[in-house]
Amino acid sequence: MLEGKPLDGIRVVELASIGPGPFAAMMLADHGADVIRIEKPGGRNVGTSHFDMDPMLRGRRKIELDLKKRDHAERALDLIAKADVLIEGFRPGVTERLGLGPVECHERNPALVYGRMTGWGQDGPLANCAGHDINYIAITGALDAVGTRESGPVPPMNLVGDFGGGGMLMAYGICAALLPAKLSGKGTVIDAAMVEGTALLMTMPYSLKAQGLWAGGRGNNLLDGGAPFYGTYETSDDGWMAVGAVEEPFWQEFLALMNLDGSVLGQRMDSTAWAEIHDLIKKTFLKETREHWTHVFEGSDACVAPVLTMDEAASHPHNEARNVFQNIEGVVQPAPAPRFDGASPVAAKTDTSPVDYLSVLEDWSRA
Repeated sequence: MLEGKPLDGIRVVELASIGPGPFAAMMLADHGADVIRIEKPGGRNVGTSHFDMDPMLRGRRKIELDLKKRDHAERALDLIAKADVLIEGFRPGVTERLGLGPVECHERNPALVYGRMTGWGQDGPLANCAGHDINYIAITGALDAVGTRESGPVPPMNLVGDFGGGGMLMAYGICAALLPAKLSGKGTVIDAAMVEGTALLMTMPYSLKAQGLWAGGRGNNLLDGGAPFYGTYETSDDGWMAVGAVEEPFWQEFLALMNLDGSVLGQRMDSTAWAEIHDLIKKTFLKETREHWTHVFEGSDACVAPVLTMDEAASHPHNEARNVFQNIEGVVQPAPAPRFDGASPVAAKTDTSPVDYLSVLEDWSRA
């Protein structure tokens, strides 16, 4: 039985950035790490009215330093010298110019895990170019695969590049690097590139392609909405239902609960029959409301669920039972995950009030 949180005692310095870096720091803080976020004086909350309500900044303390000033950079180095992890999300070479690059940091702290979060990586033709999630997922094949035949490529928000292929990759890399750093006393530099994290997330589609099971294009394949048993269908009240009846037993239960029959339904693995099957299912779903179909499929193995809005998600019975979302001082937000020993982790509140640098240094000096 794990006592406390798995990252209790781990000290992290986060150089303020946006998107994947803060998300990785949030994940570490959620599981017990003591994270100090260094922001420039005034922070990014200048002109941002709801900054204090940002869940991605939860669970850590903040100090304000102007890292372009040598004495402030030295203060940051003092903290880094006592940390286990550094997270930075600048373009390649920026921290070196600030005197906070891996060489300087490892001179002060040889066991430091130095995490570098970028879109393109630390080298390569695009390393010094600006970019956003949509650009990183574009060159990996991920963006081209998302959408319908009619829509063209559709950005899956910024979930794939920034957070799945970025922030989570960084958090994983840090946790993987911490153990050898603790055992050997020798740290490492993590080059976490969103373009590579996105490619990694595409392993299954590339695997299906290698096996001849991915035809390519949008809306033509097993898991991209092309197959009638894996996609979304509109209901009579403009709601939507998500169907994932991939395996044969689930498909049969789906047909029974939908009260569908017809010889074409037995040809579901024949892509030439997909349009006809899809049309039959579509017409059936349009006869009733989302609430009706939710009741029909609830508790079944047909793999059907209502498509909920963000406003609705927190009140779904399963999400409520497992505390998937939590309300912290009026801010509804996803709870920390994963769970350890079945314990339901509780998100910490977001507090953007700066703390004194010397008090943090003294605190870490005692630890």
